[in-house]
Amino acid sequence: MFDTLTSRFETAFTKLRGRGKLSADDVDAALSEIRVALLEADVNLDVVTGLTERIRRRAVGEELSRALNPAQQVVKIVLSELTTSLGGEQFTITHAPKPPTVVLLAGLQGSGKTTNAAKLAQWFLRQGRSPLLVGADLQRPAAVEQLRTLGERAGVPVFSHRRGPVKAASASLAEATRTGRDVVIVDTAGRLAIDAEMMDQVRRISKAVRPHYTFLVVDATVGQDAVNSARTFNDTLALDGVILTKLDGDARGGAALSVKEVVGRPIAFASVGEKLEDFEPFHPDRLASRILGMGDVETLIDKAESAFEAEQAEATASRLLEGTFTFDDFLTTMQQVLGMGNLRSLLGMMPGVPPELRGAEVDEGRIGRITGMIHSMTPHERAEPDIIDASRRQRIAAGSGCRPSDVKALIDQFKQMRSMMKGLGGLGGRRMAAASKVRSSKQGARSGGKSSASKRRGSGGRTTPKGPVPVSKTPLTLPGLEKGEWPGLN
Repeated sequence: MFDTLTSRFETAFTKLRGRGKLSADDVDAALSEIRVALLEADVNLDVVTGLTERIRRRAVGEELSRALNPAQQVVKIVLSELTTSLGGEQFTITHAPKPPTVVLLAGLQGSGKTTNAAKLAQWFLRQGRSPLLVGADLQRPAAVEQLRTLGERAGVPVFSHRRGPVKAASASLAEATRTGRDVVIVDTAGRLAIDAEMMDQVRRISKAVRPHYTFLVVDATVGQDAVNSARTFNDTLALDGVILTKLDGDARGGAALSVKEVVGRPIAFASVGEKLEDFEPFHPDRLASRILGMGDVETLIDKAESAFEAEQAEATASRLLEGTFTFDDFLTTMQQVLGMGNLRSLLGMMPGVPPELRGAEVDEGRIGRITGMIHSMTPHERAEPDIIDASRRQRIAAGSGCRPSDVKALIDQFKQMRSMMKGLGGLGGRRMAAASKVRSSKQGARSGGKSSASKRRGSGGRTTPKGPVPVSKTPLTLPGLEKGEWPGLN
């Protein structure tokens, strides 16, 4: 979403870095570019004016004159003020001392309330809570059925009845107490535009359930119109926060940068994809860092920790450095990486990624073809790719719908990577050697001596000659990318 804005910021900062000492004119020139970039991103004019003025006061004052590197200091100031505009601190939820904690969702039709109700429910589920979804949207056809389908996917029950939205919401509190649910999420009806009937209905629902938190679901692609609707809803419901949807879209991002300062309510959560798992608490500092092209390492680590089991990751790393890494290990690791979320989004979180790569489209279909080739191999072939000859490559290609040359390229790439990592494994020191020895002894104990038996049968043992492993100087490629393009990128 923020690719264009990020590019404009980087251009402004590049001009500053070329100067040993910054004058007020240098700062004004950079701020002029930043101002244009923010306005083009559909950020509210008052927000742009306030943000640039705060940056100017700090950048031309005593704070900058004392800096050893003034250009870096300007970047730091912009990061700080941008974080403030986005909300400053992460929104936190405190649960009611007497359950259930009631969360009311409001918003315009098409903003994604129903989908994000299920996403929020699954998020509470991951926090160890027992949420209940409430279908109080009786205006839109099949809205409750949609919520039931999403609730089933999320593993969360749904409550509703046809006696009216206010009665359905009110009765849900007794249902939550009866079934032991400690969080109630009420999905209300929306309209294509704000009208008196809709506002009156959501006001009566709010009065009936007395929510601990009222969140407005806002479509980030709408721009300043989303901010204007948020202001109207806040006048009626006294919002606690905003859930920003479609933050992974192609819009300019003005809503994200404007809503806190205009409405006075923070962004609590962000929807960053279509899957139920693509939902996370909003971190102003992390988004500010991504907008300035600095990446988002903390979110990347959070995603990796949730996708990878620590013991499994350690065992896989050990096999990689020992040179015993198999295609099964590769397939498992690749699936876990894909489980971290959208690949384009992951690239945007990595610091130092070139702009042209950060904004590139990722063709996950190519990864699917690699997966198909591995699945077309036998277990023995996945463990010992050296046995795959021309006839086996032909069979694997036919089974995966690829060319034999694609299969050969994948195998060569895999073996080259395994050899390189085995060579690096020799630099791991005593700690890695000791860990490998312990792991090997445990495997031997579990196998009941099968390793020795296999050696006696002649099917095991060394598969490569002694001495250093020769490493090819051929550039690393994947099937279909022989010219050196990045994997999966157009």
